[in-house]
Amino acid sequence: MEVRRGRGLEEFHFSRFIFSARCRTTISLPSYSGSTLRGGFGHAFRRTVCAIRGKECRDCLLRDRCIYAYVFETPVPDDAQMMRKYTVAPHPFILEPAPDNQRTCKEGEDISFGLTLVGRAIDYLPYFIYTLDELGRIGIGKGRGKYELREVLEENPPGQEQGKGRVIYRGDDKMLVQTKGPVRWSDILTSSPAPSAEMRISFITPTRIKYQNRLTKDLEFHVLFRNLLRRISLLSYFHCRHRLDDQGFKDLIERAGHIKTVKRALYWHDWERWSNRQETRMKLGGFMGEITYEGDFEPFWPYIRLGEYIHVGKGSSFGLGRYGIEK
Repeated sequence: MEVRRGRGLEEFHFSRFIFSARCRTTISLPSYSGSTLRGGFGHAFRRTVCAIRGKECRDCLLRDRCIYAYVFETPVPDDAQMMRKYTVAPHPFILEPAPDNQRTCKEGEDISFGLTLVGRAIDYLPYFIYTLDELGRIGIGKGRGKYELREVLEENPPGQEQGKGRVIYRGDDKMLVQTKGPVRWSDILTSSPAPSAEMRISFITPTRIKYQNRLTKDLEFHVLFRNLLRRISLLSYFHCRHRLDDQGFKDLIERAGHIKTVKRALYWHDWERWSNRQETRMKLGGFMGEITYEGDFEPFWPYIRLGEYIHVGKGSSFGLGRYGIEK
């Protein structure tokens, strides 16, 4: 695995897209629709690109060259210098359900969802669009509700109006135009100034953060920051082919310990998803709500801003760990 090494995040890049669809039949979704969306998408993606059907990825001859294996299995290479004790690395995509977690979409109504791609996964955007279009014909949710993909937006970069962007694909002609290019670390750095004294973080989807091997809801700032740093480092290494020099991270983590919590309004949200692989129901509860911190956020601000796009904690590929910042 060829990886460059450097001090900063200059090589980190991602793109975010917004998919808009119209329901052809009623779509009924569970309390958290992200898992249903990801499950249906994974099944459709494999059906679209898999060359050897019915074979487990770990036993497949094409595993190291397969788009499906890279996107959904994301195996840790044998020569990797990180996560050596693990078999699976963080996935290079984040699927986000509609902001209001829309549960029912009747015939003729519109539904939307977001997709963030990190690093070389951006090269596979046409596969994502084709598969999500195909998923609309297959159907999702209870009763296999159908939708028609109408358009895909390339979202504006940080610092510009979010939720808006340039149309790069229209469902009526199936044409994909050239994207403007990914968001880079430099765009994050110049997107907005750090909060002056207080920062409120709103957790929009259930968030599962571990500290000392236990799920936590007592979210001290340093715990949030540690988890975010780890996620950024792993995404950078496995998908941007750039290993961060973590010499300065210890100092940042120590400074993060001085940030105070001034208000906490977090609550636990329990939900379950069915795992086809494990053939069992999995409890994936997480905290939601708001928390307010006080302190000097200047050294942490770019990482916190980046986290708005890549999420934090477990289950991020199906939209968990999404948060927004209010100064």
